Amino acid sequence: MRGGRRQRAVIIGGGLGGLALALRLAARGMAVTVCERSGRLGGKMNRLERDGFSFDTGPSLITMPHVFEGLFASVGETLSDHLELMPVRPLAEYVYPDGTRFAHGGALPDWIDTLRRLEPRDVDGFFRYVRLGARMFALSESTFLRRPLGAPPDRAALAAMARMPWRHAWGNYARAVGAHFKSPYLVQLYNRYPTYVGSSPYEAPAMLAVIPYLEYAFGGWHVSGGLYRIVEALTALGAARGVTFRTDAEVTRIRVANGRVAGVGLAGGEELDADVCVMNGDPSMAPALLGGAAGSTLRPRDRSLSGLVFLVGLNRRVEGWGHHTVFFSEDYPREFGSLFRERRFPEDPTVYVNMPTRSDPRLAPPGCETLFIMANAPPDAEEAWDAAATAKAREQVFARLRAGGFPDLDDAAVEEVWTPGDFAERYAMPGGAIYGAHSHGWRRAFFRPPNKDRRVEGLYYTGGGSHPGGGTPTVLISARITSELILRHETS
Repeated sequence: MRGGRRQRAVIIGGGLGGLALALRLAARGMAVTVCERSGRLGGKMNRLERDGFSFDTGPSLITMPHVFEGLFASVGETLSDHLELMPVRPLAEYVYPDGTRFAHGGALPDWIDTLRRLEPRDVDGFFRYVRLGARMFALSESTFLRRPLGAPPDRAALAAMARMPWRHAWGNYARAVGAHFKSPYLVQLYNRYPTYVGSSPYEAPAMLAVIPYLEYAFGGWHVSGGLYRIVEALTALGAARGVTFRTDAEVTRIRVANGRVAGVGLAGGEELDADVCVMNGDPSMAPALLGGAAGSTLRPRDRSLSGLVFLVGLNRRVEGWGHHTVFFSEDYPREFGSLFRERRFPEDPTVYVNMPTRSDPRLAPPGCETLFIMANAPPDAEEAWDAAATAKAREQVFARLRAGGFPDLDDAAVEEVWTPGDFAERYAMPGGAIYGAHSHGWRRAFFRPPNKDRRVEGLYYTGGGSHPGGGTPTVLISARITSELILRHETS
């Protein structure tokens, strides 16, 4: 309480982190309003529906389901009462330019058989790499994922640090992969994981080996009905606890009085008073809301990857292919050189295909398929993606699919394309950078913007752009850390 009334929190942005934080704060007695600039909650975790086809337009699977369970438990709920999680096994198939194709992320004996066929020495390398990831995860849980940025290490953190294999942990990600695997197929497979946080394996730190470990340890999960069901469940629980959700409500400024948040102003002139304000968007956009220069403070060279996405609905089944498939490019270093050094779409892109109707047929009309097709793209201005550039990139993406043996898609009943410019416009992401800043180097990877503003009292941050970073479970962890800071500093 403050002055005999409930404390008021305004959350800027209705993405996953903002919804999770709203639920936590409301459950502890705060009056919470979520202001979302678009007409639909969810941020990047969203849904598009066309002619009976339902597309998840953002994340395509979740891992670390215990983090989701923890969110529901924190407000007295049970996840399984609201959502059905479906394991995806195998997690993905990988297709290479020479025709090599195998599955990964299923039963361990099957994966060991695959390793032996590809390169017998990599069986030992795989287990060493898993142990490396496990130790990194233990350290992350004790520090990075549990505590606010800058909090001093406790005894558990110091014990985890003492067990770290520093020779590989402090190095370059791609070099660490090369130290554990001999097969070029496995090197390329494991070099893919830094793209999960919008980064290059050739520039990211080896500590990101924790990402493949998380898939190994916790698996990958689809949500029955599509991942947007998470947004719907959190919104319903928040509304039941008094959260006010406002869509088409763009915040244009954060009001500050005497060094403390006083409220926000909306497009159109409406003012909302607040004791606490939380930025659930790219933190680099906050200075403009505080009266600084318009636009983002995140420099183009520091931005994470964007994406070129095709949402395709087929009036037929696609047999012989699973839920997730990755079609690798011929030359991975050249691909990332194009993306980060030359800042252009690769001539030969790696292409990811998510076909959720393999596990959840209800996402399309009977006998049909829903496909989410994505290639990494450099973050760039909207004008860089005119009709000619988009058409050329489409041909490059679909050529890689055809070369990998995937069926032709020219007879699609639905096809919609989203460019980096579309991501920038829809979600207020600088240049369409999906994860805000990239994770190249230790500072970028592990010193994301903090959850509590250092200059303005009552101003906080949550979501993939702030500590501890991107990815659905990490965003929920960000919301937990931010809620703990707010309850510690703003309530009595």
